[in-house]
Amino acid sequence: MVRQPSINAQNRAPLTTERIVEAALHIVDGQGLGRLTMRRLGDALEVEAMAIYHHLPRGKEQLLDGLVAHVAAAPADTSAPGRWQDVLRAWAGAYRERLLAHAGVLPLVVTRRNPVALTATLASLREVLRRGGVAEDAAAVAAHTLLGYVIGHAALEVRGTAEDGAAARIASGEGGEAGAVDWDARFRAGLGVVLGGVR
Repeated sequence: MVRQPSINAQNRAPLTTERIVEAALHIVDGQGLGRLTMRRLGDALEVEAMAIYHHLPRGKEQLLDGLVAHVAAAPADTSAPGRWQDVLRAWAGAYRERLLAHAGVLPLVVTRRNPVALTATLASLREVLRRGGVAEDAAAVAAHTLLGYVIGHAALEVRGTAEDGAAARIASGEGGEAGAVDWDARFRAGLGVVLGGVR
């Protein structure tokens, strides 16, 4: 079936890669990654699905790369005043919130090979560490570890995993107190361990 021109077509913003990715993100956030199709995306943008391929020649694969880059690329503020520990603590909290807000994209961030999406973020973390007096080699390791910690912790939160085995002990009658995991406290404690280990 041929799509009829929208009466608002002349008032619609021009199609751009950024607009396509943002529309795709809206679908994933609201309906889940499994509901993202080129046809559904075209409907959301009020264009034929084929129009999207003019901006994303590799189609769905390129779209998924764009989603990863859009969500995962969130550099730290390298000019922020204060101790490097405080700057990175603030970044880590904001980055975790960003990943959780776009939980449907998180599996792609974890599993999809798109290192370019994280390049600027990693570089900014290294720069904050270097400006704080951490040696180059140590800063590179610490930046990679910190990024991995935040992404991994967010992934555990989305899964709702009791990774310490407490739920299994409770279920087997070995004692312990049932209750929801305090992910905020967990995150802060783990972050303290990561930052405290930087030398």
